[in-house]
Amino acid sequence: QVQLVESGGGLVQAGGSLRLSCAASGRTFSSYTMGWFRQPPGKEREFVAAIIWTGGSTYYADSVKGRFTISRDSAKNTVYLQMNSLKPEDTAVYYCAATRKTIPNRRPSGYDYWGQGTQVTVSS
Repeated sequence: QVQLVESGGGLVQAGGSLRLSCAASGRTFSSYTMGWFRQPPGKEREFVAAIIWTGGSTYYADSVKGRFTISRDSAKNTVYLQMNSLKPEDTAVYYCAATRKTIPNRRPSGYDYWGQGTQVTVSS
């Protein structure tokens, strides 16, 4: 059973930084793609970033490119989302997701497993 547990959310001022972590267990993730999504208040869940575990290729939404960095630590089975230069519009619940496909997918429907989410609030 795959389990994804996010941590690292919180309240930060605009311009600040946060690092989210996603601890993954229950599988060997070398053949997986890991993604980060977010759901702002009253809006649909949207793609943020993805990484193919083997090889480390990364993909970003245009809205976060240059500010956010996705990475993984194979020894710890953990995926990270480093978020810099945060803006109030980055406020959302952030979710970690995993799929057995190694083709990056920007749609939530393309992911098989989800974490419970962690709240990120950016004040102006």
